[in-house]
Amino acid sequence: MKIKSPIALAVFLLCGTTAFAQEVQRIEVFLEYSYLRFNPTIPQFNNRSFNGGGGGITFNLTNDFGIKAEFLGYGSTNFTATLSTPVVTPRGTIPAGTYSTQANMFTYLFGPVVKVPMSSITPYGEILFGGSYSNGYANFTRAVNAGGGTFNASTSGTQHPFTMAVGGGVDVHLGHNWSLRPVEVDYVLTRYTNPFSDTNNQNHFRYLAGVAYRF
Repeated sequence: MKIKSPIALAVFLLCGTTAFAQEVQRIEVFLEYSYLRFNPTIPQFNNRSFNGGGGGITFNLTNDFGIKAEFLGYGSTNFTATLSTPVVTPRGTIPAGTYSTQANMFTYLFGPVVKVPMSSITPYGEILFGGSYSNGYANFTRAVNAGGGTFNASTSGTQHPFTMAVGGGVDVHLGHNWSLRPVEVDYVLTRYTNPFSDTNNQNHFRYLAGVAYRF
């Protein structure tokens, strides 16, 4: 195509640049259900099932790369343990008995997302960093002390430790703007201080599913 004037050339370049920017720098918002298999690393406790959800936003710098902000919350889950004999830990004693309390959890994570766009699907991988909050350890410590435990009261405070998620999933395109996210699977690391031992790392499994809208 022959451009016949500088003004026409400028308009052509401006329109082309704007279209390109809209194509590769679009915003993506998403809503998700989340299942978290939480590993409390407390003796006499098995892994716990957390159910919740949330959402977030991804700013796509290119079609292949974006920056993600994710916020998820998990509802109250019962923590119950029955001890036939007292348990002595490095930080105090848990008397024999049954202890039951509740816990919830909230995570706020940020990081890069790498995508492989295809005609009908977009697989992606991510690594996210941030923090989380859970009152599970605090509530259980209070329950143990109420039953005659000898843990320092300072161990019952709430915690906001470093948290990380590594994994990926796939988006199924439903049109130009909408996508179905049938599966995302992540490894999640949290660093809650365990009030009953000296362990500080918890390793969890996370599954997510939801929808995403791009504009």
